[in-house]
Amino acid sequence: MTKKIKLKISARLVKKRSRRYGFAASRHCRFCGNAEQLGLMDFKNVPFLRGFLTERGKILPARISGNCCLHQRALSQMIKRSRIMALLPYTSAAF
Repeated sequence: MTKKIKLKISARLVKKRSRRYGFAASRHCRFCGNAEQLGLMDFKNVPFLRGFLTERGKILPARISGNCCLHQRALSQMIKRSRIMALLPYTSAAF
């Protein structure tokens, strides 16, 4: 008979695992499967694109915005086009 060895897990490790995996909200891309949102993604739609910029003018990364890779690339392309057309600033004027 083999006896199962029970590993001791410290409370600190349990806390670390729960922080890493347990309480994170599930992220989902807002553009996948939603044609209405996908239609809003245009370089001329400045108020919509401004929601994906930080206060300093940087593009929000996908890990924060929750977009999938395909739509994050398309979104950043639209922001860059809008910047070239001088509809969006490259940096904030506040600092």
